[in-house]
Amino acid sequence: MEKYKVGVIGATGMVGQRFITLLENHPWFQLTAVAASPRSAGKRYEDAVGSRWAMDTPIPQEARGLVLLSAQDDVDKIASMVDFVFSAVDMKKEEIKTLEEEYARHECPVVSNNSAHRWTGDVPMVIPEVNPEHIAVIKAQRQRLGTRRGFIAVKSNCSIQSYVPALSPLRSFGVEKVLVCTYQAISGAGKTFATWPEMVDNLIPYIGGEEEKSEQEPLKVWGRVENGVIVNAQGTSITAQCLRVPVSNGHTAAAFVTFKHKPTMEQIKQAWKDFKGRAQELALPTAPKQFLHYFEEPDRPQARLDRDLEGGMAVSIGRLRPDTQYDYKFVSLSHNTLRGAAGGGVELAELLCAEGYIEHK
Repeated sequence: MEKYKVGVIGATGMVGQRFITLLENHPWFQLTAVAASPRSAGKRYEDAVGSRWAMDTPIPQEARGLVLLSAQDDVDKIASMVDFVFSAVDMKKEEIKTLEEEYARHECPVVSNNSAHRWTGDVPMVIPEVNPEHIAVIKAQRQRLGTRRGFIAVKSNCSIQSYVPALSPLRSFGVEKVLVCTYQAISGAGKTFATWPEMVDNLIPYIGGEEEKSEQEPLKVWGRVENGVIVNAQGTSITAQCLRVPVSNGHTAAAFVTFKHKPTMEQIKQAWKDFKGRAQELALPTAPKQFLHYFEEPDRPQARLDRDLEGGMAVSIGRLRPDTQYDYKFVSLSHNTLRGAAGGGVELAELLCAEGYIEHK
């Protein structure tokens, strides 16, 4: 098949770097343009990144010699070069909203890792296995923007992908109350232990804005498209605490849940085992074959052992047991920069291409 030409804006940051690695040898996508801040424009990618390259693998050969463009000043040029862009820019929220809409109005679809547009009513916030039907709202968004090809689609916050996939197959039992504590890796802050030595032997019980996202974003993911916007799900309340922990990659969640119609433990485990989404039906290149993996061992999942399961795109679950205050409790884990960030963005782009929302120019 003819490959889609892809750009990455915000290409020098940690999530941008992860996008670059995931596009190497991708069967559908060809990295064609990279962009960052105006001060980096004109530099070769490998020169601009230099010692800030934070991935475990070397900079892909196809990216090394690409000349960086300005994400803000070269919108027209970038839009003319590619079929769509991934957005991982590090700017103020209102600036991101304006910039992503500018790309969309230049008829360049945007698949964003940023939070800026997550609460725009006609912007789908998609976990491909959970709510692929939300991409239907793009039609209304295009009408608002006055575009034919251009639109914005976003992925959800990285932390909710450690527990929302585990809860989603259980919604048929009526998920009423959820308490969740997340233990989030330092890469979620764009850091490594080399750049953030203060995190060694440390725990920070606060991540700005994270608890609000953890309590609200699942309700949009579980919502429905109605009259050209996404309406939040009703009937489920979520309370969250989010902590930064000394782990390089992998967000872990301890979740407690009460149901309207309490299932058995066997029913829950079977629901997890049987769960497949549209991504699996379409056999998207990045999609895990088995989305949810349950471990019977009492000491699993563990970040070091399980975060890379199925290329870092699967979700690991364990320690399901009854609770004295809620019906059940469990622990779940996802790789925050793969499933939770760039990998989830790539899978979303694959879904949009497979469903005909992104076409070759």
